[in-house]
Amino acid sequence: MSSDTSPDTIAPGRFGGTAAPPWALEVFEHSLKKRLKLELLMELAGELGDRRCLLVTCGDNPGALNWHLRGAGGRWSWAEMEEDRIPAMAALLGDPVHHSAPDRLPFPGEYFDLVVTIDVHEHLDRVGPLNREIRRVLAPGGRALVTTPSGNTRLPLARVKRLLGMTPAVYGHRVQGYTVEELAGMMRDAGLEPEDQGAYSRFFTEGIELMINLAYVRVLGRSPEGSAPAEGEIAPSSEEQLEQVGGAWRLYRRVYPLLRGISRLDGLLPGRGGYAVALSARKPR
Repeated sequence: MSSDTSPDTIAPGRFGGTAAPPWALEVFEHSLKKRLKLELLMELAGELGDRRCLLVTCGDNPGALNWHLRGAGGRWSWAEMEEDRIPAMAALLGDPVHHSAPDRLPFPGEYFDLVVTIDVHEHLDRVGPLNREIRRVLAPGGRALVTTPSGNTRLPLARVKRLLGMTPAVYGHRVQGYTVEELAGMMRDAGLEPEDQGAYSRFFTEGIELMINLAYVRVLGRSPEGSAPAEGEIAPSSEEQLEQVGGAWRLYRRVYPLLRGISRLDGLLPGRGGYAVALSARKPR
């Protein structure tokens, strides 16, 4: 959408038909980290009711998170930073997905009651323009909900990632992530007041995800010529890529119940931190 047109034309809550790629929903159902992310988002977002909501993403999301958020209520609009990801997402949702830039969210000012950005900030060289756009499109009293990987470089698996060569660049990130304190500071700089926070993906879950990503980058995702996946490709992001790793995917589905059981050991760990964080902030009335 090239101009500020009302997202009210988007009809929420409908499926895109038999042509929609069911692989995206299937992958989501077998994802440890994305399911935890959705649980935390819903906890922080609260009752959606009939509120106008916007989800902003930047790759690594074929639309399954959108699908589940829409099912929880609210009148949703969608914006995606990586244009090549839009067709599959729009096919799954049966909704328009708007191409966005960090310095321009193509929506009217003071329109949304809730703006959610999922793992966008760590992809950007400068976060200020996006944060100011979030504030612009929020209605007075509206809330922003931001998730990023944790920027705490002292976490044990953050160090392991660096030793294994899984640097931020491999994930398509400019930085490792941000701490809750850093997110709160950038929200205040944009004129938003932090309210609540959370974290997910603790040691066991993050360790499983790291091994999956490492296997894809080093072995499964390589081309027949042996070249590594493109920057940011740490897992299959299309139906074609999923088909290329079909045998490994079938094996993963078989062992998923075991992996989920291991992931739940996170509940035995002290504290409430995690390798991914979320923060909510409100626009003053």
